[in-house]
Amino acid sequence: MTSLFPMFMKLEGKQCLVVGAGNIGEQKIGGLLETGARIRVVALDANPTVREWARAGKVELKLRAFGNDDLQGAFLVVVATASRSLNERIYREAQRLRVLCNGVDVPDLCDFFYPAIVRRGDLQIAVSTAGQSPSLAQKIRQQLEKQFGPGYAAWVAELGETRKLILGSDLDRQRKLDLLHSLASREAFEAVLAESRALTAELAVQGDRA
Repeated sequence: MTSLFPMFMKLEGKQCLVVGAGNIGEQKIGGLLETGARIRVVALDANPTVREWARAGKVELKLRAFGNDDLQGAFLVVVATASRSLNERIYREAQRLRVLCNGVDVPDLCDFFYPAIVRRGDLQIAVSTAGQSPSLAQKIRQQLEKQFGPGYAAWVAELGETRKLILGSDLDRQRKLDLLHSLASREAFEAVLAESRALTAELAVQGDRA
């Protein structure tokens, strides 16, 4: 297989099609919801969660068979049906229209793959095996979740604000780079985490005295 090009893509406002609305389709739709994409779902039936999203106006749900016209105007399509022949048909049509396609769990029907993701606020760590072993990707994700705990979310947000101040300062370029690198070190994170724990402990003691 040709080497993949890893990237994070903005989907806000883009038309995304999902064919299939069972449990697997629900997972893929859920991931797209977080991006701000315009989501159309086509399926013969839909599970309760997808129906609720449709009632809330989060997705456009069409309870019917897929038609080739459904791909018109789509930026990408996720195919999550149990029919191999339908999946192949959608992939071929997507290729003809130059629409990016992901045939869930079928690498040969994919232009892109869903990685296993660790999310800590604006920090995202993605792991992919190009569809060869999703189980391995999930195991690595679990290891990374332990290594990069929830505290990273607030720290990354703080780094972003501090970065703006440093870049807008009158310091010379090298000094700015040195500061940015030092602030992004593991030692800096652990210092912030220790300070946060100390503050939490102090507040807890004050609460006990109240």
